[in-house]
Amino acid sequence: MHGAFADSSSWNDVVAPLKQAGYPVAAANPLRGLHQDAASVRSVLDSIDGPIVLAGRSSGGSVISEAAADHPQVKALVYIAAFQPDKGDSSAELAGKFPGSTLGPTLNPVPFRQADGSTGTDLYIKRKAFHSQFAADVPRRTTDLMATTQRPITDAALNDTATEAAWKTIPSRALTTTQDLTIPIAAQRLMADRAGSHTREVKASHAVTVSQPQAVARLNKQADHTTR
Repeated sequence: MHGAFADSSSWNDVVAPLKQAGYPVAAANPLRGLHQDAASVRSVLDSIDGPIVLAGRSSGGSVISEAAADHPQVKALVYIAAFQPDKGDSSAELAGKFPGSTLGPTLNPVPFRQADGSTGTDLYIKRKAFHSQFAADVPRRTTDLMATTQRPITDAALNDTATEAAWKTIPSRALTTTQDLTIPIAAQRLMADRAGSHTREVKASHAVTVSQPQAVARLNKQADHTTR
């Protein structure tokens, strides 16, 4: 079984134990827009020979829901503190369904010019707010580095609406994070319940792949085992 990850933050601490357990891993997500990202991840899926467990954290959940639709090799989906949109949903809309997200005021929007000449907006978390907003359960020396090396996501990626919902036909698991200030826990529970995902809840920030990588790796292994 292969593992493929779509995400907007570090999976390094998760990838290491999975590779040690013998799982080949592929990682890719451009963070340019939902449909563009899904097409990119889909091309990675098409290049893999064998069954796939596809995992996504944060907005990566929206990407895997789109990319995996009707893909014959994707046998399980794993959502890690992630969006699980239905058709017509956007990540921004889902995050705002319940109180608890404090992300908006911490964002630093940076305009950029796209290849066609139009202007897009990259969103960074302000460095001073990064630790408290994104990863309060991670040592500050680590979050200082994460803040410096963070990859921005475009405003479009959060506001694009989903056209597919792969969780309707592919079994899924969800790791929900009770201390999350980016996707409120109430929204995560709603999405996981709606998708019928096997759910594990942990006391963690949005950066659970960094603060509790073994829990994330374990959930991916369980997803694999249930498909065999």
